[in-house]
Amino acid sequence: MSMSTAVVKSVLSGDTLVLVPKGTAPGDTSQEQLLSLAFVTAPRLKREGDEPFAFNSREFLRRNLVGREVNFSVLYTVPTSSREYGVAIVPNGPSVVEYAVAEGWVKLREDAGKREESSDHGEAVEKLKALESNAKLEYKGMWSKTDDGQIKINNENPSDPAAFLVTWKGKKIEGVVERVIAGDRVAIRLMLTPKEHQQAVVLVAGIKAPQSRRADAPAEECGEESKAFVEARLLQRTVKVELVGLSPQNQLIGHVIHPKGSIAEFILMDGLARCFDQHSSMLGAGMSTLREQEAKAKANKANIWKNLVIKAKPTGSAFDCIVSRVQSADTIFLRNKAGAERKISLSSVRAPPRPAGHTDPKVPSQWQAEAKEFLRKKLIGKHVHVSIDGKRPASDGYEEREMATVTFNNQNIALLLVENGLATVIRHRRDDEDRSPIWDTLVAAEEAAIKGQKGLHNLKAPAPKPIVDASESEQKAKAHLAYLIRQKKTPAVVDFIASGSRFKLLIPKENVRLTFVLSGIRAPRTARNATEKSEPYGPEALEFATRRAHQRDVEIDIEAIDKANGFIGTMYVNRENLAKLLVEEGLAHVHAYSAEQSGHGPELFAAEKAAKEARKNLWKDWTPGADDEEEEESSKGGAEEATTYTKKQDYRDVVVTNVDETGRMKIQLVGSGTDQLEKLMADFRIFHSSKSNDTPITAPPKVGDILAAKFSEDGSYYRARVRRVDREGKKAEVLYIDYGNSENIPFSSLRPLTQAQFSTTKLKPQAVDAQLSFCQFPGGMYAQDAVGYLMELTGNKELVGNVDHTDKDGTLSLTLFRKESQTADENINTAMIEEGMCMVPRKLKPWEKAYSDKIDMIRKKEETAKADRRGMWEYGDLTED
Repeated sequence: MSMSTAVVKSVLSGDTLVLVPKGTAPGDTSQEQLLSLAFVTAPRLKREGDEPFAFNSREFLRRNLVGREVNFSVLYTVPTSSREYGVAIVPNGPSVVEYAVAEGWVKLREDAGKREESSDHGEAVEKLKALESNAKLEYKGMWSKTDDGQIKINNENPSDPAAFLVTWKGKKIEGVVERVIAGDRVAIRLMLTPKEHQQAVVLVAGIKAPQSRRADAPAEECGEESKAFVEARLLQRTVKVELVGLSPQNQLIGHVIHPKGSIAEFILMDGLARCFDQHSSMLGAGMSTLREQEAKAKANKANIWKNLVIKAKPTGSAFDCIVSRVQSADTIFLRNKAGAERKISLSSVRAPPRPAGHTDPKVPSQWQAEAKEFLRKKLIGKHVHVSIDGKRPASDGYEEREMATVTFNNQNIALLLVENGLATVIRHRRDDEDRSPIWDTLVAAEEAAIKGQKGLHNLKAPAPKPIVDASESEQKAKAHLAYLIRQKKTPAVVDFIASGSRFKLLIPKENVRLTFVLSGIRAPRTARNATEKSEPYGPEALEFATRRAHQRDVEIDIEAIDKANGFIGTMYVNRENLAKLLVEEGLAHVHAYSAEQSGHGPELFAAEKAAKEARKNLWKDWTPGADDEEEEESSKGGAEEATTYTKKQDYRDVVVTNVDETGRMKIQLVGSGTDQLEKLMADFRIFHSSKSNDTPITAPPKVGDILAAKFSEDGSYYRARVRRVDREGKKAEVLYIDYGNSENIPFSSLRPLTQAQFSTTKLKPQAVDAQLSFCQFPGGMYAQDAVGYLMELTGNKELVGNVDHTDKDGTLSLTLFRKESQTADENINTAMIEEGMCMVPRKLKPWEKAYSDKIDMIRKKEETAKADRRGMWEYGDLTED
């Protein structure tokens, strides 16, 4: 009997093989040969339901033969159907027919041996009968007494794909690939349980292959090759299927994994499919592996990528720089070491959209503002790494944009935005290569943010409170002035810079926007439009202030308001006085009157002197002989100059309870108020010593709340006003309203103050704002010494104070005397001047001029302190030009 050699392509049933000649090209079906095993019959796999043991019978042959080489011989052909019957033998192995009979998966036909012409077949039939009898005796295969061979099979796709997905998603289901439809879709028999199977068409997750030939359409380029690639590796192979989602057409999507790995990776690496963006959200970070395989195929220009033109990244596409500005949630400005600015957009993300009904393009929506603030806090002034991913050409009124990936501390900024629901991910065109290298991770992060209802995906998020413009009118400015003056080092954000000394600030905790003017200096004006002309060095001053302060977190001390409702004060950037920095660079003049009022006069004058001597900017042509400084009138000086002031004698008993770092005092006026305070505090201590009254606050406090606060030094409770709240740290800064000192304490040290007998309407706060008359405290290194010396002279002592003047905000200007003082010249103010702890203001306030004799006297004391190099004068006269 002559034998031929072939490879088993597939097994149709327990008695039928599909053979192809060895070396047949993948996808070539013209040489397929159907061979039914002679002498035997097997149960049939049917659409309406399999016969008992049909699947197990086929499985026996499939697992042992598919993909293997066999020798076969055709014994006869049925003329009516042209069906060929024969025998097959595994090289160096058993006869397939004998093996199947011996294991009980096929049975002898009743007419076995009658159709075959050779007498040799009679012996073969007898051998098969013996093998069958033995299989029956041993209850093998279909002769089992414990297994009925019934398997429930649904040969239609699941009627409810969504419910099927919910049940099986993420689980690895064993299956057999029955048919390869195209390179990216296969029909699989899923073995849900040993007795329950499900036929399903599964789309291979993460890829899109060219369409193979159909009855109604020709194949796309590489479509047949793609199908053949998968067919050669998966047809009738056992695979694991892990479902991940549904297509828009409700088709199951899943990973198809054979023993060597995911078929998606192999077909991508061979250039017979491309990554499919629509599956990215289902695969998440796993998509990156597929992208890597696709990249290899592109680099090799394999198959579908044969005509690909690979863009070379320009030199300098990756660099480090500083973030100078945040324009929006997806656009930032960068500054390199040379100072040049560069605008880039974050790759593959888009800032939150403007909601319906939000019509003003100049005012950001809630999520646009929050996203921008998120970026500002994270990046402004920070060193970042930038990698340019591509460019968007100018279109539809948009300028050309560079798309880039920005990382800070190894964190991808675009990913952080998407994770927090503060940006959306762009769905790129299939051929758009100018995208983020972690686009798939961004898509997965967006899906997670949507599920977690984060940021703009939270439809129930509370609407933000409207921001109040404190500089909108004089009434609003005055309403905010009092509490802003009391707050020291108020946190703020520089939102806009109009010139070197004029800013727009946001105070987030107060939800307030205001115009802010630097006190103590005058910076040159900058042109506001094309018709105006900037003063010399105006643009340079603006540029300096922009680099130092724009969009930075700053701290401010408010002193007053100007005629345009701007708030005048000191701004600290990284704890440095911005006015001083401008003066040091020769980009601003010192304004003597307001400099002295601010308490920073000495350091500003010293900075100006240094700038003059270095001939910086404004002072490039300065000469010592031509130093006739013109002092500008401050915005609040005119009205006071027109008023006539006289000396006052208004002596009061006082106690200094606190002195802050600028020398401003809190005092108590001894009298009925302090007597009432002693009684109130005695009752207050008794009340809070009772455990029944030990009731903590139920919610975080708000700025301005009056509460009972436990003082850290003695553990007693005192009346206090909340100045700042740190919700994350669960701490609050409180001001003890009867004593004037302040501190940060935990929320657990706060108690409600709802008792009428302790309220501020029963007894008003006893700490009164005050300052030493005719004394200007130093800044910088001498400030602490001056404050310490004043506390040494006044602490825990009952003094006598003459109220020389009362400011509009109620602050008392005092000359303080010890009880034992014998003359008017023996006072604490004079002592501070004598020891070089304070200086006489260079420009006097209008009311101070009424005390000219006293001023002359203390100036002599100041000259003596200078001569003796006391205190702040130890290195000479700070005020000399």
